[in-house]
Amino acid sequence: MAGKGISKGAMWVLMGLLIIGLGGFGVTNLGGAVRSVGHVGTAEIDVNTYARALRDEMNALSAQRGAPVSFAQAREAGLDQRVLAQLVARAALEHEAGALGISVGDETLRTEILAIPGFRAADGSFDRQAYRFALQQSGLNETQFEQSIRAETSATLVQAAALAGLRPPATYTDAMIDWLGERRSLAFATLDRGNLETGLPEPSEDDLRAYHQSHLPDFTTPEARRLTYVHVTPEMILDTVEVDEATLRAAYAERASEYNLPERRLVERLVFADEAAATRAMERLAQGIRLEMLVSERGLEMADIDMGDVTAADLGPAADTVFAAPVGEVVGPVETNLGPALFRVNAVLSAQETPFEEARAELRDTLALDRARRVIDTLGQSADDLLAGGATLEDVARETELELGQIDWHPEMSEGIAGYPSFRRAAGEVRESSYPKVEPLEDGGIFALRLDGIIEPRILPLDEVRDAVRTGWRADATVAALRAQAEPLAEGLGRGESFADLGLTATEVTDITRRDYRADAPPEFINTVFDMAQGEVRLIEGTARLFVLRLDSIAPADADDPDIARIATALGEQVTADLGQDLFQLLADDIRARAGVTLDQAALNAVHANFN
Repeated sequence: MAGKGISKGAMWVLMGLLIIGLGGFGVTNLGGAVRSVGHVGTAEIDVNTYARALRDEMNALSAQRGAPVSFAQAREAGLDQRVLAQLVARAALEHEAGALGISVGDETLRTEILAIPGFRAADGSFDRQAYRFALQQSGLNETQFEQSIRAETSATLVQAAALAGLRPPATYTDAMIDWLGERRSLAFATLDRGNLETGLPEPSEDDLRAYHQSHLPDFTTPEARRLTYVHVTPEMILDTVEVDEATLRAAYAERASEYNLPERRLVERLVFADEAAATRAMERLAQGIRLEMLVSERGLEMADIDMGDVTAADLGPAADTVFAAPVGEVVGPVETNLGPALFRVNAVLSAQETPFEEARAELRDTLALDRARRVIDTLGQSADDLLAGGATLEDVARETELELGQIDWHPEMSEGIAGYPSFRRAAGEVRESSYPKVEPLEDGGIFALRLDGIIEPRILPLDEVRDAVRTGWRADATVAALRAQAEPLAEGLGRGESFADLGLTATEVTDITRRDYRADAPPEFINTVFDMAQGEVRLIEGTARLFVLRLDSIAPADADDPDIARIATALGEQVTADLGQDLFQLLADDIRARAGVTLDQAALNAVHANFN
């Protein structure tokens, strides 16, 4: 990641001197006497650059999680160390550039500065006032900024020189393509309980007990979190929300166009440049050519001429002609605001009138839901006030319309309130010391929860899961019986007999690759196929099913397959990037070892304090 972090595009982010970063952090608070958080040789790691880079990473993590991230959480995720490692690697390159005497001239410096969008005026020209303001906001003067640009550009030159001409070994990519593109053809038959020549015995108590003991993980409850919660959703209070008759009628009037639809037509329209062209097209239609051919000749798709459902008012002067046309017939030419056009009617949609009495229930639900959400906003404020005053969730349930509940939650649950993403996120993060707070649900509801304890995993006794144990035993017994029945058949296939000769219905698959997937087979199907020798027969067990496979042929990758060409290109780019990453890391490690790294923990702590 370090190598990518020193790219030219990321240089401006790390420097924190673009306009987008200037208002996001109180850089002046770090100005003082502390200028850096460390050095690599002669290169300085600027304190404000570290602060902004850390802020950028925290913002990215917040966006990923969908919730604000505290510095404690960022530190737990290792963001501070990752940012510091990136800046140390960059400083190492700056030191090396200085040691090698690499620098950039004034003309290059000017080009780099003029390329920064934040320093441009509305007409695209360089705006010196914006330039000075940005530097002032970042706590730098022009000399300091230009020195940093020279250092950054020189470091980029060192990195580019180290990675120039890097190419993946051809033998490596060729071997990978041969492996990924290899093709195999096979036939397989699927056997299930219906293919059994004998019935299955009933399991004894000992059979069930043995199966239960040998599959204990399948009958063990997951670790769960016992949660007490309060919640309310708009649907829960819908019946308590009053919507008067006048409001309903006003809403019906506002949405009259939705409930009272005029007669419409599903129409296609092909517009021409002039009347003569439209007339010639109409004559060709009369001679038997189809409208689709006319559209294709114009370089258009049918979707380009589709108007959808239109009313007479939408068609203007063409309305009478179009609305009089039979379904499927092309009419015209008709003058339109776009020019003369031909029209085809594909369907007639009759007028629809929904009286107020029929729309009442829908209108009432819509308006009531909206009002319920506003009521819930008020309930949320009341619940927050109660919790802030020391009330328990039980107190909140007694004094408000929020309902109390308990749940032994684990990540696999998705029923009821456990189906809300916001509840699941809070349930996974809450600690016993956490303070209950009101949080929103995705449908406009609210909730607050408390962790009462952790429930350790528990093995469910046989009597509680007897039906599941019986089902599992029968599935295993079915596969065992099918295997005993199929083994002689597999031997016959291995001797050259056909599936049909053995009474099996086979599915033939041609040119399957390691990139393929079969939904009708077990997950290990592809791996098994590519582990077989030509002519080999194998049995694969599924859930109450057995698969009999015979590998018929093995072929190399198809050189003409466009997918293979795309994979080869992507693979080459990936290997080059990985080699570049490794090489850059070796270079940075070597520079750090020679130049020495010094970090100022007090300065780092000062930056971190601004995030708390």
